[in-house]
Amino acid sequence: MLEELDIQTITVSPAASNAISNIIREKKLEGYALRVFVSGSGCGGVNFGMALENNIRNEDMTFDANGVKVVVDEVSIVYLHGAHIDFVNDPDRGAGFIVDSPNAHAHEHSEGECACGGSCSCNN
Repeated sequence: MLEELDIQTITVSPAASNAISNIIREKKLEGYALRVFVSGSGCGGVNFGMALENNIRNEDMTFDANGVKVVVDEVSIVYLHGAHIDFVNDPDRGAGFIVDSPNAHAHEHSEGECACGGSCSCNN
């Protein structure tokens, strides 16, 4: 059953809300929502992905954040609780969205071991 959250789990900055609304308007995607999801993990923590879509499943959780309909699946919500989405336009790094979540912790590993297989630098 589609669950609408009463608690605003994810906040969306005004800059991000404006950027998302502009994309929806420019691409003529009225009725679409912003899906935020876990797209992988590594030594730096959980990575998030975002997409505009209109395929909302019964298991998804939806809520309004600063005028944007946000959709999160049942697995990703654990990592996204308390997250903040912002849009930055940095002259050096370019423009893009940033998802900052207090629940996207880096993994823990035993001394001398790294679960990422050495693809990053782990300080043991």
